[in-house]
Amino acid sequence: MIMADSSPALSKKKRLEVLENIGKEVYQHIEKMENPYLTITTRGLSNVKYDKESRTIKLGESVSKRYFLNTGHVRKFTQTMAVAALSKNLIENDKHTSLRSAFYQIRRTIPGTKIDIVDDQTETNKSIEDLELISDLTREQLNINANKNGAVAGEVIIEDRGDLIDWSKLGSGGWAIPSNVEDIIFKKVDAKFVLYFEKSTMFERANEDKAWKKLHCVIISSQGQATRGIRRLLQRLSREHNLPVYVLTDADIWGVYIYSAIKFGSITLAHVSDKLALPEAKFMGLTVEDIEKYDLKRHLIKFKDVDIERMKQIRNYDWFKNSKEWMAELDKMEKLGAKVELDAFTAKGLSFITEKYLPEKLKEGKFLD
Repeated sequence: MIMADSSPALSKKKRLEVLENIGKEVYQHIEKMENPYLTITTRGLSNVKYDKESRTIKLGESVSKRYFLNTGHVRKFTQTMAVAALSKNLIENDKHTSLRSAFYQIRRTIPGTKIDIVDDQTETNKSIEDLELISDLTREQLNINANKNGAVAGEVIIEDRGDLIDWSKLGSGGWAIPSNVEDIIFKKVDAKFVLYFEKSTMFERANEDKAWKKLHCVIISSQGQATRGIRRLLQRLSREHNLPVYVLTDADIWGVYIYSAIKFGSITLAHVSDKLALPEAKFMGLTVEDIEKYDLKRHLIKFKDVDIERMKQIRNYDWFKNSKEWMAELDKMEKLGAKVELDAFTAKGLSFITEKYLPEKLKEGKFLD
């Protein structure tokens, strides 16, 4: 496993070696007059398992070979090699690119044909994920980043590419969390825990109320599912600074899934669970009990068929079905047949969630695990 090294030059050297070795292996196949191939761990539910010891979702050991001289494989083989070449160039020149830009850099017509290497960004994205599996490097270590989609605030000072950034002095927007948080250096972390909000509107409320100062914590949000950068930042704050992480979502099955991806990892990203999953995370709410306690029933939104179907899927996940606590919560949710959004708290006052709900939850310490 190639992990970020304390020495940037050495880390760069290791990453280049990994990519160069992929090219050398393909070249050796050609020299031996063999059909060049890439060995890739099989992705998908059939090769995903829940590891009880680590409490994370992991890929199994099933692998497949992708051959160049195979009409069914050649396109993906070529796309993966094109991504590897792009990544090597980026690392050599200490440059980074976005997923969208990577698509445009790779997209070109094969000489002598009318065939483009890639037709849309979906193909590029899948090839990047395939390269992660082949190289054991993350997308961020390959110098390919996603768009920013999250914010953080708190009494924390970091160094990012030579700049000192104080998360407590960035106004109403907070610090925009980048896709790649591997190289940021924590200079000061003054907090007792981390609070992750599913909703950016709730983050904005908590930030305006300076909840991070009153509760002595770090607040983080995205808009829906947490990005890879956010999940990695949560993991780093928890592991490197011993900060408990509490997840606050809507009282619905999709909120449970957002929590699940942060805590156990996700099926589609099982190959990087060790770098993203956070088994130590706890679910703060909303719960069905909270709906009763804080009189939020008039804000119920009836489940749709898609919600009910998602409920059935989550019930069958090993990491939930073997938890009596979680199955009891899902039973209550199913019986209620409806959801309540975090925004419902604003009907009780704009600052109700920061002045009443959060302090009481933290005092009680009743978190689902």
